[in-house]
Amino acid sequence: MMTIIRVLLVDDHAVVRAGFRLLLASVDAIEVVAEAARCEEACKLYDDWRPEVVVMDLSMPGIGGLEGIRRIVARDPDAKILVFSIHDEKVYVDRALAAGAKGYITKNSAPEILVSAVHDIAAGKTYIEAGLIAARSPQAGQKGGQALLATLTPKEFDVFRLLAKGLTTHEAAGELCLGVKTVANYSTQIKTKLNVNTAAELARIAIDLKII
Repeated sequence: MMTIIRVLLVDDHAVVRAGFRLLLASVDAIEVVAEAARCEEACKLYDDWRPEVVVMDLSMPGIGGLEGIRRIVARDPDAKILVFSIHDEKVYVDRALAAGAKGYITKNSAPEILVSAVHDIAAGKTYIEAGLIAARSPQAGQKGGQALLATLTPKEFDVFRLLAKGLTTHEAAGELCLGVKTVANYSTQIKTKLNVNTAAELARIAIDLKII
């Protein structure tokens, strides 16, 4: 009997999820059993279905993909999560793998790459899109910024990314489901670690490192 790989799709765009679902449904051994538009919902659906593979975007409203990965892995250390993102920068790959993802591919990859990645991760392997990390290694001028960024905790990185995009402290708190005072404290810690004073300087670092 053929073993079916049950997949949970997590992406905030319904059209994107529909495309993923059609692609994966064309493969006999893969079945999309649930979909979520936010990671908060994905965590609950993971508990309900315990799918073999989670295919997850990173850029979503609410807690976002990186925190979503961390929460699912906290529930189940054996969770198999494949990141499928527009971000091809090394910092995102490193952060996703550190959070507990088992694979990372970009939305620019060929359709068959997604299918291969799902099969490999379901089988207990890791899958990083060919050349992704090597092709996106930092330039010499970026290495100092990467080193500083590496000092940020996972939650600090989430706050940094939103503040660098221009969100206010209140807006970032709403996105991450955190208290405003908590985000303000994170903001102070981030600026201290990165040796900057303003949101504009945070944005400059993020742009230089191709985070935004």
